[in-house]
Formats: sequence, structure tokens, C-alpha cells
Amino acid sequence: MSRDLTKTLSFLALHLGVGFTVAYLFTGSVALAGGIALVEPLVNAVVFFFHERAWNRAGSGGARVLDAVLHRHGAGAA
Repeated sequence: MSRDLTKTLSFLALHLGVGFTVAYLFTGSVALAGGIALVEPLVNAVVFFFHERAWNRAGSGGARVLDAVLHRHGAGAA
């Protein structure tokens, strides 16, 4: 297994463990915490897909997107 894949899988396990633990501490329910821990990464994957599309659509204007996200008005203006 490549290092990148191993690192990705270990981060996924860490992410799921943290998500489950936080959800369990808030809800006290193993079932609810498990559901949240599984659904949250799936939702984030969809959000990430559209985030990437927006950045790719901006192309070289990616800096303008970053300026807007960081609320930097007039940045990059001559």
C-alpha cells in the first residue's frame, strides 16, 4: 500500500473516531453518534467537490475567490 493511501486511511479513521466521540458526548447515543460520524464525512465530500469546481471555474482568478472568502476588499487592485 502506498504511503499516501495509508496516510489517507489513517486520517479517515481518526476523523471518524473524533466525529463519533464528539457526537456521543453531545447526544449520549451510540446509534446517533455512529450515524453522525458516518454521514458527516459524506456531506463534506460533496461540499468539497463543489468547492473544487468553484475554484477550478475561477481558474487564474482563484486569488479573487480567496480575497472574497477572506473579505479582503480591493486586494490585487492596481
